[in-house]
Formats: sequence, structure tokens, C-alpha cells
Amino acid sequence: MVRVEGLRRSYGTGEAAVHALRGVSFDVPRGELVALKGRSGSGKTTLLNLVGGLDTADGGRIVIDGTDLSTLGEEGLLELRRDGIGFVFQSFGLLPVLSAAENVGVPLRLRRADPKEREERVSLMLGLVGLADHANQRPGELSGGQQQRVAIARALANRPALLIADEPTGQLDAETGLAVMQLLRAVVRSEGCTALVATHDPQLLGLADRVLELSDGEIIEHGEHGEHGEHGEHGEHGEHGER
Repeated sequence: MVRVEGLRRSYGTGEAAVHALRGVSFDVPRGELVALKGRSGSGKTTLLNLVGGLDTADGGRIVIDGTDLSTLGEEGLLELRRDGIGFVFQSFGLLPVLSAAENVGVPLRLRRADPKEREERVSLMLGLVGLADHANQRPGELSGGQQQRVAIARALANRPALLIADEPTGQLDAETGLAVMQLLRAVVRSEGCTALVATHDPQLLGLADRVLELSDGEIIEHGEHGEHGEHGEHGEHGEHGER
């Protein structure tokens, strides 16, 4: 589903340059939930922004569902982000003047989905994240965990093939964060999409199918599986294998 080859990204020039990514390569099979771990500054957010088409690499290649991102112009990238990728951020990013249902429906409105289809999809997604009874409440009337559930429902509203989540539990307490991560895994399974999730919480890493560790812009560990991973510790690790 996702192939990253020799990805490089630097900021600044000369001796002051910061090398955020230094030739990163990995594959994410369709249907897997892969977690990215690493200290602050390790390159996780830069990597997610590149895979999500929000930033441009200095070198290397990103292929999503058979499409090489380098072949897409700005309009093509916009279409990919709108229809093919769902984003979840730790800041939730909900529109405060809209209800939970209206927030979930935003991506469908942008795609000009049929009103009846939009209403049915919004209802389904809110039900999946356990917020059917909160459809008419605005973000300020919801808890942090509930707001992140709305954000997850919104990210999946357009049936994206890929879900990208950057520290989705970063603003939540440990118990709520674990519940949200368990929900994220369950919804990804039910929707049949692939997920790439950055997190530093060891408890949450255990819910991933596979864990990739970034350090100083390089992947130093491939193929560690969470306790719920389908392949087990001796399973397949992809063409790059375990380092």
C-alpha cells in the first residue's frame, strides 16, 4: 500500500542544515497498522507530512496505492489528500462552530457527495466511534477523548485507503489515549484501510501490527510487532527485513 525508498529531507543549508530524514526506506502492506516511534526531533512528523503529500522530499520516492507522488502536480496531490488519505492530528483540528456530525461531514461536502449518502455515512461513522448520541454537540461540549473520536470519524468519512495519525493521543490522559488507540485499530480494521501512526507511548505501540523506530532521521529498527500483530515475532518483515 505504501512504499518509501531512500527518502531524504533537510531544512536549511550548509553547516546549519538539519537533516530530518537520511535515506529512509520501508513498506507498509495493505491493511496493516504500522506505528512510528522515536524521540522528539527524530523525523516522525516530517515523514508523515511527506507520505501525506503535505511536504516535498529532497530525494527518494513515495508510492501510495501504486501512485508515485513525484508524478503528481498540486492538483493531483490535493485530490489524493482529499479522497485517498485521512489525517488525524493530536490537536483534533475540529471546527468549533460545527456540530460533531457537521465536522464529520466536511470531507463529504468537499467531495460534493449526495446529501443522503453524506447523512448515512456520517451516521455510520459516528456510530462506529461510539458517538451516535453526541451528533449535535459542538467540540466545546465534548471531552478531549470524544473530540478525538470525532476527528477519527471525520478522517475516515471519505473511505480513504490510507490513514495518517500524528501523535493522536498526545493531548489525552493514558486511559483515554489507550481507549482511542484501541478504537483507531478497530475502526481501521472495519473500514479495511491502512494506517501509519506516530506515537511515543509504549502501551499504544503494543496495539500495532508492526513498529518502525526513527532516530536522527534514519530507521534503526524494522519489523518489531506489537502484541496484537498478526505475524508474530518470527513473521514476515517485508523486503527490507529486520535490522
